[in-house]
Amino acid sequence: MNIKRKASAHWEGSGKEGKGTVSTASTVLNRTQYSFNTRFADGVGTNPEELIGAAHAGCFSMKLAFNLQEAGFTADSIDTQCVITLDSDAGRISESHLVVKASVPEIDKDRFQSLVDDAKANCPISKLFDTKITVEATLS
Repeated sequence: MNIKRKASAHWEGSGKEGKGTVSTASTVLNRTQYSFNTRFADGVGTNPEELIGAAHAGCFSMKLAFNLQEAGFTADSIDTQCVITLDSDAGRISESHLVVKASVPEIDKDRFQSLVDDAKANCPISKLFDTKITVEATLS
């Protein structure tokens, strides 16, 4: 089964002085502003790297939850932060760093780590990247 999701971007003006919006079909993002300042400085709005980070954190968390389920465990919680590093000189994302804290009753640390490693390698967003992916995982 192929699942398709739709998003769009609108841009006006030059790269540095211009501005744009991003929207999703679900309207979770509805003409959300982005610009040079939101990407390379501290302007108000979003940017592609922030959106990629949210996508990677969400995808990884869900893959980990599926991995845990398949192994016979259910997480009380999984909290994942993602830091995307943009190497603006090279014009590429150089790293996606995930920090996950999970509460999973009755799982041992080694089993948890192996499920984390699988989620890192096999969540669809990880598979999309051509960059270094690192994970710090802790059980609480």
